[in-house]
Order: sequence, then structure tokens, then C-alpha cells
Amino acid sequence: MSTKDEFFAHIEKGYATKGDSITMGAAMLNGEAVTNALVKIPLKTLNRHGLIAGATGTGKTKTLQVLAENLSDKGIPVLLMDLKGDLSGLAQPSPGHPKIDERHAKIGIPFEANSFPVEILSLSEQDGVKLRATVSEFGPTLLSRILDLSETQEGIVAVVFKYCDDNKLPLLDLKDFKKVLQYATGTGKKEFTKDYGRISTSSTGTILRKIIELEQQGADLFFGEKSFEVDDLTRIDENGRGYINILRLTDIQDRPKLFSTFMLSLLAEIYATFPEQGDSDRPELILFIDEAHLIFKEASKALLDQIESIVKLIRSKGIGLYFVTQNPTDVPNEVLAQLGLKVQHALRAFTARDRKAIKLTAENYPISEFYDTKEVLTSLGIGEALISALDEKGRPTPLAATLLRAPMSRMDVLTEKELNAVIKSSGLVPKYNEEIDRESAYEILNEKIEKAEKEAEKEKEKPTSRRTTTRRSTRQNPVIKVLTSATFIRGVLGVLKKVMR
Repeated sequence: MSTKDEFFAHIEKGYATKGDSITMGAAMLNGEAVTNALVKIPLKTLNRHGLIAGATGTGKTKTLQVLAENLSDKGIPVLLMDLKGDLSGLAQPSPGHPKIDERHAKIGIPFEANSFPVEILSLSEQDGVKLRATVSEFGPTLLSRILDLSETQEGIVAVVFKYCDDNKLPLLDLKDFKKVLQYATGTGKKEFTKDYGRISTSSTGTILRKIIELEQQGADLFFGEKSFEVDDLTRIDENGRGYINILRLTDIQDRPKLFSTFMLSLLAEIYATFPEQGDSDRPELILFIDEAHLIFKEASKALLDQIESIVKLIRSKGIGLYFVTQNPTDVPNEVLAQLGLKVQHALRAFTARDRKAIKLTAENYPISEFYDTKEVLTSLGIGEALISALDEKGRPTPLAATLLRAPMSRMDVLTEKELNAVIKSSGLVPKYNEEIDRESAYEILNEKIEKAEKEAEKEKEKPTSRRTTTRRSTRQNPVIKVLTSATFIRGVLGVLKKVMR
């Protein structure tokens, strides 16, 4: 048997599936695609999370697009974090190209152009379905971790939430939370001290400064009503295809704190809402986090621990998380260890640090008798990647340098007119884009403070009552007191004696 035949049998056996799967492309040997040596990812293991990595311009976004399209076709909804603004083309079919046909002929599968059901979401003032959450939904623990608070400060946040629960004060947005903090050390200090203990003004000052820092990154747009219901991410269209929800984040690339805040709250909400799925044949929802290093860039130790915990636990809910970044080292080792699917595009070695990173990356992949992994990592072309996945029994599949299939949708952004048409036809925009500012802690406490101030003014304005009496004052005139004092009399007598002598 020739080496090529051995390789074909090796890939065919390693990527055989009994259940449904997604075809990524054809495995390559010595830089050439082996037709029909198909690299397939079982749907059953897609909730085991994954990584798409590679240098700029090597095709990471197109790989993400291919996965999203095929998941949608299988009836699995998707959420994409679009930080560069180049994923909206999923709503339009590919115009096709002879090079695409040539690529698919080498792979051994036909090319079909197609468009997909798309929903445009927004965290900021950009057009799209507005994603919001209330401060109450975050809870004291998550909010404290996002703000990176000390143990003492975290205790104060817990007291604030308890006070609001006890007094039926809705905590909807950040101005509500700030108002309660100010009330606790101002007008309501006595009330707080009596029922919850003394609250340090220096600690509340620190918490307020951290909230203002979060507001400066645009979090005031995210906190509020109407809260987004995560079940709306799992919609299926009339043709049985899952919706591809594209979250536009082009204007918050320089605000990693807001991005981290949103991601953690979303994952926590999904984990709390979705039922346990157990060992299912297909995932309920797949999330792709583009430019994933932004989540970890400024995250505190507490925040990283929270992310790690969610990554470990959320797969039991049928949720798959896929991190898209330039280098696998951008993702913490504790998270990297949880990722079942790895799609590694080319890495470039320009410096000693780059070469060290390539060596570390190569060690994360299974050893292959057909590849020198370090060499392949630097020689892959655009639209080619090393793939290692999990088979249906949870075992690593053979390492395969893969010629990836082309996206079925447009590999370019929508025009402004096309984008507006997608947003206009949305079924979620009418539900979430109405601004709601109902009475909450801010308004209730303002009213309470105003009432207390008015009562204090009334007390000041009351006339002071004086008693009138006919009794003469017993208080002695100070001059008389001096003249009749023993000291004064003795002095006068002494002077008289001297005069008489």
C-alpha cells in the first residue's frame, strides 16, 4: 500500500461518524489535498468547545463562516461576536468563482451558494436588536467580580442588593445602583447602620469610581430594560434552519471591560436558563467569540476563574463555545484544556518569541507519523488549517492538515441598504428596541430624600416658644457684685487705714 493510500485509510477511519456531522474539507498530504479524504466534525461533540487560531489573513473568519453556515443548515442556532464587521455577508449568497469550484473539486464535494437567516444584534448605539440586562439580574457576586472589588467592598455590594430586596427597590441600571450607594452613606446612613451595620464611605467611594470607569466604556447602554431573553438566540426559521445571530461590536474594540462584562453576563444567563441536556446528539446553541483575547486581556483573577468555571459547566447545557484569536497562547491554559476542536491556521515566525509560540502550539496537537507539526504550522496557505477534533466517543481524531471548503454565503460585508433591510425584517427589533425607564431605585430614593429634606425644613421654620414671667431676675449686676465682694471691701479698708495714719 502506498503512503497516499495509507494516509487516506488513516483519515477515513479517524473521521468516520455514525451520527450527523459537518464536513470541513479534505486532508492534505505533502501540501496537496487528497480528494474524498474528508475531515468531518460530529455534531455530538460540538458542545465540547473549540479554538480557531492563526495569523492575520490566514482565513480564520472564513472558517468561522463555514462552521456557522453548516450549523445553521443542521438546525443549530449560532451567536457570532463580530468585532471587525465582516460577517454580515452571511445574509447573502456567494456570487461564486472558478477558484471556489476548483477548490471543491479537489476536496470532493460540490459547491452550493446559499444565504442564511440572520439577526443583527447590538450592544451600543449601532442599529440592530438591543441587548440589555438589569443590575439585579447580574447579582452581587457577578457584579463584584466584574468591578474587581475587594472582599470588604463585595460585602457592601451584597448589603446594597439585600437592602433593595427588603425595600422593594428595583435595581435596573447603573444610576440606580449609584443612588443606593450614595444614600447609604448620606441621608440613609442611620437607616443602614441600624439594620445592616456601618458602611465605610471610603469603600463606597472606591465602588463608585469603578462603576464610573465601567460607564465610560459604554456600560450604561447595556444595563437597563428591556432585558434580552436568551431563548431568543435559539430560534429556527420556517425552513428548519437555525438563526445566525450576529452581534456587531465594531465600535467597542477599545472597550474590553464592556466586552468582558457582556460575555460573562450572557454566559451566566444561558447557564442559569437552559436545562441540563446530558449526552445529546447535537448542541442547542454555539457561540463564536472573535478576537477572544479581548475577554482575557484585562480580566482579573476572579473574572478568569468565573469564565473557567462556566466553560467547564456550560457544555452540559448543550452549549458550545468557540474562541477565535491569533495565537492559542492568548487563551489561558485552564480554558485551553477544555477545548475539544482545534482549527489552527498558519502561524508566522518573525521573532524568537514567535518561534517559541509555534513550538508550544505544536505540542498541543496529537503526534502524527505523516506531519512535522512545527514545519506544517508555518507552511500552511490561506484557507488551509491543521485540525484536531473529538470523535463520537470523545477521543482525539488524527491530526489533519486540511484544505477547507469555501463559505456558501458572501465573503464580504452587506451594503448599508442590505443591512437596513435585514434589520427592518427582524422579528426581535419591535420587542427590544423600545426604551423603558420605569420607576426604580433612583426615582424612589430621590423622592424619599426630597421628603426628608422638606420635613427638616419644616422643623427649622417652627417658632421657638418662650415663657413670660413676672418674677424679678435673681441674677446680680456684675458691678454690684464686685463692689460688695469681700476682697474689694478689705482693699478699701486697708487704704483708709493708711490715710488716717
